[in-house]
Amino acid sequence: MSAKKNSGESRPESAWLENPTTVLRVAPGFVLADVDPDSTPGFAGGKAEGKTELTAVAELLDEKQERLFAASKGGAPDAVLLVLQAMDTAGKGGIVRHVVGAVDPQGVALTAFKAPTAEELSHDFLWRIEQRVPDPGYIGVFDRSHYEDVLIGSVRKLADENEIERRFDAILDFESRLVQRDIRVVKVMLQISPEEQKRRLAERLERPDKHWKFNPGDIDERQMWPDYQAAYQRVFDRTSTEAAPWFVVPANHKWYARVAVQHLLLHALTTIDPQWPAADFDVEEQKARLEASSLG
Repeated sequence: MSAKKNSGESRPESAWLENPTTVLRVAPGFVLADVDPDSTPGFAGGKAEGKTELTAVAELLDEKQERLFAASKGGAPDAVLLVLQAMDTAGKGGIVRHVVGAVDPQGVALTAFKAPTAEELSHDFLWRIEQRVPDPGYIGVFDRSHYEDVLIGSVRKLADENEIERRFDAILDFESRLVQRDIRVVKVMLQISPEEQKRRLAERLERPDKHWKFNPGDIDERQMWPDYQAAYQRVFDRTSTEAAPWFVVPANHKWYARVAVQHLLLHALTTIDPQWPAADFDVEEQKARLEASSLG
C-alpha cells in the first residue's frame, strides 16, 4: 500500500479531550464487558455539543468525500469501507442517515446485508461480500457484514467450530487484501445495554410510525444476549488487526455514537489525504476559448 500524507483535520476539536481513534480502538487485552454503554469516551460535552459537532464537521466530511471521488477520476485507487455491526436497535440506521448521509450519495455504496439468498448460500460466505467492495473513490458502507457469518453462525450453531475458525481466517485474508488495494477498513461495533435495547423496542411497539421497524425475531435474539456478547469478544480477539482494527462505540446516547463514527470516518479520509486531480487540458487555453465563445 502506498504511503500517504496525514495532514490532520483542519478544524478545531475543542469538545474532544481524547482522539476517538485511540480511545475507542480495540487493543490487546480489550474486554467488551468493561465498556459502559452510557459513557461518552473522549468527549467533553453533552448532547447539545454533540449536535453542534455533527453539524460543524459535516461540511468537512463532504469535502473530503468529494476529493476522494475526484481523485479516483485521476487514477487514485483509494476507497473507504465502513463496517457497522451491533445488536438490534443500536443505531446503525441513524449512523447511515446522519453521518454518511451528510456526503454526496453518488459517492456512497451502501449495502444492508440480510439473510443470504439461496443463490448466495450456494457460494462461500464471502462471495456476496466481495461483490459489494467499494470501487476507488467511494465510501462503502456495510450495514451488517461478513461478521454475521461468525456471529450468528456460532451463536445459532449454524456452523461447527472448524468452519467458524475457517471463516475467521478467510476474513483476515479478505481484509488484508482490501488494505493492500488502498481500501481503508473502518470496523465499528455500536454497544448498547440490554436495558436500552428493551426501551427502544418498547418505543417501536408503542408508536405506529415505528411498527415497520419492529421485528418479532428481535426478541428471540435478545434472549441470547450473553452468547452474542461472547461472540463479539471472540471477533475482536481474532480480527482486530493493526491494518483493520475494531472500534467499539458506546451507543446508549445516539448523539455520541454519531459524532464518534463521524470522526472515525473523517480520520480515514484524512489519512488518505485525497488531492484534486490535475487538469488533463490546457487551462489557460480553455479560458481563452470560453471568453471568445459567442454565448453569454
